[in-house]
Order: sequence, then structure tokens, then C-alpha cells
Amino acid sequence: MIAKQTAVIILAAGKGTRMKSQKPKVLHEICGKSMIGHVLDTASFMAPEHIVTVLSSGMGEVADSISALSASVIQKEQLGTGDAVKPALEKLKDFDGNILILYADTPLITRETLIHMLQSLEVADVVVLGFRPQDPAEYGRLVVNDAGELESIVEFKDASEEERYIDLCNSGVFAANAAVLQEFVAKIDNKNAKGEYYLTDLISLAKNAGKKCTYVEGNEDEVLGVNNRVQLSEAEYIFQQRLRYKVMVEGATLIDPETVYFSYDTIIGEDVIIHQNVSFGPGVSIESGVVIKPFCHIEGARIKSGASVGPFARIRPGTEIGLDAHIGNFVEVKKSKIGKGVKIGHLSYIGDAEIGEKSNIGAGTVTCNYDGYNKYTTKIGKSVFVGSNSALIAPVDIGDKAFIGAGSTITKSISSESLAVARNKQINKENWSKAFRAKNEKKDG
Repeated sequence: MIAKQTAVIILAAGKGTRMKSQKPKVLHEICGKSMIGHVLDTASFMAPEHIVTVLSSGMGEVADSISALSASVIQKEQLGTGDAVKPALEKLKDFDGNILILYADTPLITRETLIHMLQSLEVADVVVLGFRPQDPAEYGRLVVNDAGELESIVEFKDASEEERYIDLCNSGVFAANAAVLQEFVAKIDNKNAKGEYYLTDLISLAKNAGKKCTYVEGNEDEVLGVNNRVQLSEAEYIFQQRLRYKVMVEGATLIDPETVYFSYDTIIGEDVIIHQNVSFGPGVSIESGVVIKPFCHIEGARIKSGASVGPFARIRPGTEIGLDAHIGNFVEVKKSKIGKGVKIGHLSYIGDAEIGEKSNIGAGTVTCNYDGYNKYTTKIGKSVFVGSNSALIAPVDIGDKAFIGAGSTITKSISSESLAVARNKQINKENWSKAFRAKNEKKDG
């Protein structure tokens, strides 16, 4: 349990020029959600009293995207992390509790780690998240005394040769008592190799004043900072691995896990089988016992128990696929409600439609739902048989147990238990082929 109230500061003022993008860095997505969105979700899990995000001027798009979850303040000049937290602390000047300091471009940090840090504040005034990377490179080093207490954080450029051999590194994530932050951040100066205000100086300032500082150790993966497209892909991979693991331990089978891609909010039930090369966009819920065959893309859809989808199917937003329904190869479904036991086996487009249970939709069927300006609905009743290569021109209603002959273009509604055939009359010309061949073979000779 966490005894004190919590506030969260998220630092997001960096320009992100290494991303080479017109889009603000922190709005680039991982598993379908922006990096800052991931950080906000993790922070929100702890139900903090306040979340304050530090932006630089000109980041209105970011401010708009987070306004429902976080207040925003502006860092006027980029003078270092010690300077960045100041406008947030001004916003929190009346807050008396614990404060977490996170980074909008470090989206993989876990709830468990943050809870551990806050719990550690019960016996310390400041807690830093450390980690041991395979290559310490130019990370700041955590200097720990024999008692296991954190003495200081030394930036690489300011570190001695001995300090550079330390493999315990600084992630930049802090937790501290609000009063301690308010007091000692104001005392940070910029007398260092880079001429910046380092938030890391907080440790030595607090320690010299008799405050207790400590650290918790996290995994290298969760403190990955994303500054370019390569690191963005690394973060995507790590997050996908987490989601794959979660899905499998909760009872689903992934035939080839490395080829299945989830969104941050994908819901997968027990005994679901997902074959290789399947991609889930945001807003997908898959109930128990569903089979997703290879090379499918599913987004914004609900698939009910016992259904099968694919291979090579595309399920678009607004779709609900009913119990035990079958969506086959090269079928696209958009914003449609597919009833229990419906079969749409091959090469069809179903858009803005409602299909009653146990209906069969033949190969090559198209619901023609768009006239260039407006979308219209096709309603198909229960136990309807639609012949292959039929075009249903919406709006049109097909009654229960109706039959539509193959190759029909349906422009009018069909009553229940009726047969509709809408195609030109077939004409056979005897011996036409024989004469045609003879004529052309003569030319070739």
C-alpha cells in the first residue's frame, strides 16, 4: 500500500529533432498508442491527485492530446531537467505528498516499478530508479555507499575514471517527498561540463542536508528512452513481446508468436488460436474459442465465441461477428453485424450490413453501400442464401429464408422465402464457336 497522496510530473519538453518528423516525438505510437499516452496510462493506474506535464512552447498538439488526463505547463528555455521540473513544482506548490518524475519518451516503465519506488519513500526522502545496462556507455552513474544508500549521481562527462567503472546507471526517473523537491530543486546550479541544471544534483544536495536517498533497480528494457526511429522500433518490439506473453499465459495459443502483432488494448479470451502473420489494430475484443487463421488484419471489432476468421481476411472497425460465424479467405467486413452461424466463405465485401443467423453469403458477393456521397445499409434476414457474384445495392432488405440466384444485381427488397434472380437472359448460339475458331485458324495459317 502507498500511504501518501501522489502527484506525477511528466517531462515532455524535448524537441525530438532526431526523430526526423513533423509530428511531435512523444506522439509517435507504440502498439497503437502514443508514447506519452502509455506514460499517462501507467501513471493514472496509481490514481494520483495531480498529473502535470512539462512542455515547451509550440507543443499545442501534445497539450490537446493529453488534456483529459494531465495539466500542462511550459518550460520557456531548455536548460536541463533540473530547470524543467520547476514550472511543474510551481503548479504543485500547495501539494503535500510524494511526487514521481517520469519522461514522456520512456514509455515502457511498469506500474510495478513505480509502486516499488513509492513504497521505498516510506523509509527515504528521495528514490532514484537505477538499472544495469549491458553497455553503460554515457549514462550517469549511481554512487552508492557501503550501507547501500545513494550518495550521488554523477553525469558521465563529469565522472572520474573510477566512477565510470560503476555499472549501476541512472534512468532519470525520480520519486521524492514534495517538500524535499521544492526545497532542493531551487538550489540546483549549472556549474558542470554542459552548463545545464541537472536534476541529478538533487541527490547530493539532499544528502548533504541529512536527507536519506536510496534507489530501486529496474530492468533495462523498461527505461529505454526513445529518441529516433530505431529506438521506436525497439520499444515496439519490447511492448509486443510483453503483450504476446500476457496473451499466452492467460490461455490463448499463438502458433508463431513473433509474427502476431497486438495493439495496446487488444482483448483475447481463453482457448483462442491465432495463426501466423495476424495483426490487430486498436479496439479489438476476441472471445473464447475463436480461431484466427493466417494473414488477417482486425481492427475495431468484436468477434464472439466459436467464430473463425481467415485466412487473408480483413475485419474493419464497427464490426461484430457472431457466435460460430465463419469469415473466410479474402473477405472484408466493415461496420457490419454478422449473426450467429453465418458463413461468408470467399472473396466478398460486406459493408454497413446486418446479416441474420445461419445465412450463407456466396463467393464474390458485394454489398454496394456507397453512392459517392452517402452510406446505406443492407439488411439480410435469417437463413438467407445469397448466390455467388451477387451485388446487393443498398438500401435493400432481404427477408428470412430468401434465395438470391448467382450473378444477380439486387436493387429491390426481397420478401421472406422468395427467390430473386436479377440477370440478363442467357442466349445460346449453336455452332458459333466452331465457325469462330475456323475463321481465326484460317487467318493464322
